[in-house]
Amino acid sequence: MTGAKTAVEWLASVAPDPEACRWEWERNPLGVALLPAGRAWDVLILPGDLGCPTLDVLTRVLDRPGPVLVDSGDNRVGFFVPPGTAARWLGTGIRTAGPGTWIVVPYPGRATHGVRWLVPPDGSGTLTDPALLELAMHEAAAGPARERGEGG
Repeated sequence: MTGAKTAVEWLASVAPDPEACRWEWERNPLGVALLPAGRAWDVLILPGDLGCPTLDVLTRVLDRPGPVLVDSGDNRVGFFVPPGTAARWLGTGIRTAGPGTWIVVPYPGRATHGVRWLVPPDGSGTLTDPALLELAMHEAAAGPARERGEGG
């Protein structure tokens, strides 16, 4: 199976009706489908001004982080993390999507309007470790303070 096909199968597997999900991706002019969080993954949604630098930090320390989404204006960045993370997350200013929530998910490997993949899923089920994500967030947040000469 190709990476995109495997990724489609992995994402669609969480849908109540995987075939309907694939149909939606094919027919929806935006190229997106709604999928439930909390089954195979949760999503931590960071403000863009923190999420983009956090992804930069992660890609310096990992060969490949888990899937990452961004909205059309780069205002919000969503990191796919293991199920259960949303219920335990305590970070201020970070939105979570876990059981009972749905997220807009674009078809992997296809250009869409609106939400898009910064790191598309590869179908392997790789997710970002929440502890590593938190450390990357701290480093990303400290970067601007260091640049201004604040802190130690």
